[in-house]
Amino acid sequence: MLILARKIGEAITIADEITIKVIEIKGGQVKIGIEAPPHVSIHRNEVYEKIVEENKKAALDTPTDLSSLADFFKDRT
Repeated sequence: MLILARKIGEAITIADEITIKVIEIKGGQVKIGIEAPPHVSIHRNEVYEKIVEENKKAALDTPTDLSSLADFFKDRT
């Protein structure tokens, strides 16, 4: 893990396309701004972990048998 110290208004650049800037430091919180291209997803860690958990659950679900639906449409044509 790389640890950097930044003051208000200073930034960090990652891979030429992501910039993280310190906006405000107040009490025990640091407010940051993140500039990134649209194809880069940005989530708070707790939200990201929930997304990963839900994706794992969805991947384990048994696929639905759609053969009866195919028959339904076949009979309508």
